[in-house]
Order: sequence, then C-alpha cells, then structure tokens
Amino acid sequence: MSKSQTVTTEEKSTLFTARFLIALLLMLAGIAWLVFYYTQARGNPLAVPPVDGSPQAVADLGTWNYAIGFGLLMLGLIVSAHPSTPLGRGRGVVVAMLACFLVGLLWICTFYVFSDDLSQLWIFNDLGQWNLVVGIAFMAVGFSFATKWE
Repeated sequence: MSKSQTVTTEEKSTLFTARFLIALLLMLAGIAWLVFYYTQARGNPLAVPPVDGSPQAVADLGTWNYAIGFGLLMLGLIVSAHPSTPLGRGRGVVVAMLACFLVGLLWICTFYVFSDDLSQLWIFNDLGQWNLVVGIAFMAVGFSFATKWE
C-alpha cells in the first residue's frame, strides 16, 4: 500500500513553510561550512612553513570538510524539492532543476578549463579530481527536481 503525499492548499499558498526554512538553513550551513573551512580552519598549506588552521578539530578533518559542506548544501536542495516549498511546485521545479544542471555543468567545465593551474580558484584547488564528483552531484540533485516536475 503506497502513501500519497498530500499537500494542503495552505501549504501551497504559504511561502515560508517549516520544510522550506529547514532547506534554507541546510543550504546556508553548507555554504558557511565551506567558507569557514577554506578561510579559517584550513590554514595556509602553501606557506613556508605551512600554517595550521584553527580550530584544530575542524582542521584535522581535512578534505572531509568539503564532504560535510557540500553534503549539507545538496541535502538542503533535495529537501527543497518537496511540493510544500516554493522550489518544489510550479515553475520553481523547472528553475531549480535547470539551475542545478547548469551549476553542475559549469563546475565541471570550469575544472577542465583551469585544470592546468587551479591554484587561483577557491575550493577547486583543494578538491582536484573530486571536482567532477561535485559537478555530478549538482546534476543528480537536478534529477531529484526533475522527478517532481508535472
């Protein structure tokens, strides 16, 4: 027996539902984590001698910080694909789907164009070949929006 997702008229007319606010918080937390790690906790590995970041507990996670940040961002996008959120209904689905596809494509193209010298591109320079995974993850989130398109 399958459960059908019912969305009330009140949820469709309300812009800021609880699910939408949670999705926004997850996306903002992911972006904030990435920025904090790259600017503060990462330190400067190119300095001589290398400068350690702080707090040490976050710096010790190394590249797992990118998995945490991008994971929160992608989870927030997936949560926002529900019909009770503005991105999960009507034109929002198409806009979010196309945006995720384009961001993924641009991420991968940027990586390939600048792959000879990534030292000037934030986050790209630390991820290396994992940039392909990030681009494909954005596209996968786009497919989660595509399943909601009517």
